[in-house]
Amino acid sequence: MPKFSDISTKRLQSCDDRLQKLFKAVILDADCSILCGHRGKEEQDKAYAEGFSKVQFPNSKHNTFPSMAVDAMPYPINWMDLDRIHAFANIVRAKAKEMGIEVRWGGEFVSFKDYPHWELNDL
Repeated sequence: MPKFSDISTKRLQSCDDRLQKLFKAVILDADCSILCGHRGKEEQDKAYAEGFSKVQFPNSKHNTFPSMAVDAMPYPINWMDLDRIHAFANIVRAKAKEMGIEVRWGGEFVSFKDYPHWELNDL
């Protein structure tokens, strides 16, 4: 059975309880890695400067504590395997619906596809 690495666990712990519950359920069905939870100013400024985020600090849902966003990818990570990324997104969406947790996926953003990004959508 898949389980989170220590670093994924630590990153997930910086997220809102609903995201923690959701991805603890997701890992039972799909092996995945947590790439990012909370981002402080320095990390957000770097993500923005490198083009991984379209918003500056403190405007990302990653910038709250606990974080209202999490970045997760199916493991092992293959950024080019969009079919697998979409299949993973379907698993996350189905589990979120089952649990009554409203989330928004960055892969559905119109101007910027942010495939690892999941944010709470009920705020």
